[in-house]
Amino acid sequence: MSKLPVVAVFDFDGTLTRRDSLLPFLRFAVGQWQFWWGLFIMTPMLAGYGLKLIPNWRAKEAILTYFIGGWTEEKLQSLGQRFAVQKIPKLLCNEALQRLCWHQDRGHPTFLVSASVEAYLLPWAKTMGFEQAICTQLEIQNNRLTGRILGKNCYGKEKVKRLRAKLGDLNKYCIYVYGDSRGDRELLEVANYPFYRTF
Repeated sequence: MSKLPVVAVFDFDGTLTRRDSLLPFLRFAVGQWQFWWGLFIMTPMLAGYGLKLIPNWRAKEAILTYFIGGWTEEKLQSLGQRFAVQKIPKLLCNEALQRLCWHQDRGHPTFLVSASVEAYLLPWAKTMGFEQAICTQLEIQNNRLTGRILGKNCYGKEKVKRLRAKLGDLNKYCIYVYGDSRGDRELLEVANYPFYRTF
């Protein structure tokens, strides 16, 4: 009986990186002064999220709407490309990258599954040799960002749903999953080899 094909699935924020990436991206995109002023304005929303009174996706939409609502798609893509090249390398965890290379050296398809936005994760994932990057998409109307999430935030159960949409029956694979947070729990549960905050 042949062995099942191996697939390696990585979360991004806190797993491949040492910290969250969305706020550094927004600071990079709008500049220091506007970023810190925006966080001050958003304090009630952030406090509500911290106290678990506001769900993850709603807090994210509020922040995205404030900072990038009304941007053109071209502006988002341009800044995302620049952030991927200039800033993401400084956020990465060496141990995580070694594990990524371990899988790729063995010919295992690697998937990036993250709640962060695809504007900077897609170009970065392409340069890193990922088979697919499954990320949160942003709604665009008339070539302008609304600040809302297109579909659902790629978090929790949605991560499993999106991965299944790409691979089909997950039982047909031997799956390694690397995650670090509540948002990865369901993904870790479907893994043959789950790695929570360890490699």
